[in-house]
Amino acid sequence: MFLVWGDGLGPALTAPALREALAATGALRLQVNLDDEHVADALRFGTGEPIGAIVSVWGPEPERVAGALTDHLGTSAPGATTAGWLVEERRRVDPAETYDGSRADVLANTAVLRRPAELDEETWLHRWLVEHTPIAIRTQATSAYLQHRCLSPLPGSHPDPPHVDAIVEELFPTAGMHDVHAFYGSGGDDAELSRRMTELMASVSRIGADRDLDLVPGSRHLWDL
Repeated sequence: MFLVWGDGLGPALTAPALREALAATGALRLQVNLDDEHVADALRFGTGEPIGAIVSVWGPEPERVAGALTDHLGTSAPGATTAGWLVEERRRVDPAETYDGSRADVLANTAVLRRPAELDEETWLHRWLVEHTPIAIRTQATSAYLQHRCLSPLPGSHPDPPHVDAIVEELFPTAGMHDVHAFYGSGGDDAELSRRMTELMASVSRIGADRDLDLVPGSRHLWDL
């Protein structure tokens, strides 16, 4: 999984040449989430330079994938940088997916998580994977919930990658960009909205995701290679 920074990322990351280069490494599938004009009104924030895209590739040779992506961006989006990790994926709520490159009719939010220093890894993982997950799913109008634990940085991408412990993708109704009730699934009930937000934010605080967090809205595209 790769975080990508830079300009002109849409044409570069959706180009057939990238899919051909990745397929040559033995990769099987590509996903690109782009912060583009379709999600311009969505909430976003971060810890540094805004992340412009998240790229996921499924394949047997992750280091070759990292090299292929970096080489492609070097010619098609000069100045773009990437940081990649080998990840362990958990699909807690599976999305409906079409692998033809079309844009999914959703708001695809990606959260980049960092474990706070005061929590050891075992405690943090339990709070995040066991305790927080069902709260996040039941308090929001998520149609998909995908968790990725970062296992190790990938050589061939960023020479000094930022520290990242996990990447979470959640899919929401497109209306959630403008309607907080649509985002939380509270049906226009302000009291229910308040209850859901309070429960969620308390859980978010327990895993340290109330700080040092990047939130990247995106348009979601998938391809079989």
